[in-house]
Amino acid sequence: MERTGTILRGREFEPIEGRVVIGDDGRIESIEAESVESDDIILPAFVNAHTHIGDSIAKEAGGDDRSLEELVAPPDGLKHRLLRAASRDELVAAMGQSLRFMERAGTAACLDFREGGVDGVEMLEAAGGGRDIDALSFARGSIDAMRAGDGFGASGANDSTFDRERDATREADKPFGIHAGEVDSSDIHPALDLEPDFLVHMVHSEPDHLERVADQDVPVVVCPRSNLVTDVGLSPYTELSERTALALGTDNVMLNSPSMFREMEFLAKLSELPADEILRMATCNGADIAGLEYGLVEPGREARLLVLDGASNNLVGARDPVRAVVRRAGVDDVREVIYGTDTDSDLHSP
Repeated sequence: MERTGTILRGREFEPIEGRVVIGDDGRIESIEAESVESDDIILPAFVNAHTHIGDSIAKEAGGDDRSLEELVAPPDGLKHRLLRAASRDELVAAMGQSLRFMERAGTAACLDFREGGVDGVEMLEAAGGGRDIDALSFARGSIDAMRAGDGFGASGANDSTFDRERDATREADKPFGIHAGEVDSSDIHPALDLEPDFLVHMVHSEPDHLERVADQDVPVVVCPRSNLVTDVGLSPYTELSERTALALGTDNVMLNSPSMFREMEFLAKLSELPADEILRMATCNGADIAGLEYGLVEPGREARLLVLDGASNNLVGARDPVRAVVRRAGVDDVREVIYGTDTDSDLHSP
């Protein structure tokens, strides 16, 4: 199998006119530079590095005047009341719809901080059954849930010490992530003491936190649209990016669509981060956190690719394909999403 167009190759997303050749094993065999007639833009499919898709049952609930705690804090935040009121079938169906949207919008994987213990992990597995997107459970609630899922996603170091969970996750050789610095800075040092594999948010990080992040070389997932909606502030994106690898997440489906196109454009237009850095945040950096074998267009990588119609009314004439992807492209520009050897046009193409 092969696809032709402008290929955004490697971590620098070097634009190469030519073809991508995909082997029968679903991996990229070669990238061949040559003149082609296609206007398509070929790039890595996205990795959404922080989601809560259980909230899919509660889209746009709560209005604009509730605090973060009122919206999502357990056990009595609005989100949790709505989750308790919904049946298992309703929750699974709603999560499945969000996963379907993410697939259509070019996302190959999401790292979901999974509420509900083992049952929550099983519900996400049911929602993702038959889908090509990798819906990874960073389970919360118990060590058993972590063992059933793909890692542990801690709520925050002010909620618990999480020492036992951290030890068990390390023993299981799975990633451990934790929210930190979302509401204030008080939980950042305790979170770093756990030596996590990644942090989420870091809105209220101060100079001493930034130096620890650099010293420990711990990646940070930022969720700008969510932080704006909940009015907690915005992460110091430039300062963080100077010290560690950043990844991008859409956070609660209750508050935002799980669209990486929207997240990239928003971040590009409110920060000073360059477009290539933001595209790394949306692809290879998230893949690195989860230990995935895709996230880049390079020989040997698993072929999880996004093909955009570079001749669409929205993208035609764009002078810089990386800036166009980050600041302008949207789901309507998606021609195809390739998951290894699967190119099921009914599922992944318009």
